[in-house]
Amino acid sequence: MKQINISKIDLNVLKIFEALYEEGGASRAGLRLAITQSAVSAALNRLRTIYGDQLFTRTGRGLAPTSRAHELKPIISDALNKFRQSLGMGSHGESGYLGRSVLIGMSDDYEIAIGKVLLNAINKRMPGLRLALRQTHSQIALEMVMRRETDLTITSGGLSSPLVSREALGEGGYACLIDPGSANTKSKALDLGGYLDRKHILISSGGFIGVVDEVLAALGHQRHVLASTTHFSALPFLLKGTDAVATMPTHAAHQIAQMTGLKMVRCPVSMPRYPIELGWLKSALRDPIVAEVKTIAMELLAKKNWNKFG
Repeated sequence: MKQINISKIDLNVLKIFEALYEEGGASRAGLRLAITQSAVSAALNRLRTIYGDQLFTRTGRGLAPTSRAHELKPIISDALNKFRQSLGMGSHGESGYLGRSVLIGMSDDYEIAIGKVLLNAINKRMPGLRLALRQTHSQIALEMVMRRETDLTITSGGLSSPLVSREALGEGGYACLIDPGSANTKSKALDLGGYLDRKHILISSGGFIGVVDEVLAALGHQRHVLASTTHFSALPFLLKGTDAVATMPTHAAHQIAQMTGLKMVRCPVSMPRYPIELGWLKSALRDPIVAEVKTIAMELLAKKNWNKFG
């Protein structure tokens, strides 16, 4: 194995590696660090020599990290974060948080329901810290935690691993969203018959079968799924002016109804409840910044009413 003398390396290239990884392009990394794109490209060439790998490959949308870069990212960021932490020792105010970011994984139903409250609390108690909200869901949340693509993750289960810690935030349920101005809504209550008569918008990471379909099948019923979307935030645009219905987590339905004029109603089918958990790689809390964000999140979210109506 080739031995490299660290005294001959400009350690600023590690900051450039981190910026390239997180921003996905040389020009954006340059803007973040207030250096020229040519300086970023020169640093990338030095990084490739140091690590004996391309590290980033060009795509139509910028630079994509190689598998080697994925392995290096948590190590390099940990080292940089230790240095940032040392700069804040013995100081007060926001200086201990400047330049730091924490990655929080959650699907957009949680972003809609709790994102603003969480951002406000962290901005108040940890000024200067930036949050990066990363899209995830229960089927991929564990993989993202294990690959250290998120520091903390809020998800509806799926975090079973001896390397991952988790704490319960509560239990979630389901509600329906409809447009109260549609003709069908005005003339018919959302009982089981009306529910089955309507066309449905499914929120799913893939396919046209969801938990609602499984529950209905057990009762001998079937619904008509008109369309499927991966984003809860698209629902106001898909439901407005139609008589379609969407069945979704109550926490997001409540927030969307408040903001858009859609109406949240109780689901006429008895749906199973599901766990809402905060999870993290056990080693992540060695970073006091991540540990502090975790504490704030627990204080806020363990008290939340996840099934609020009205």
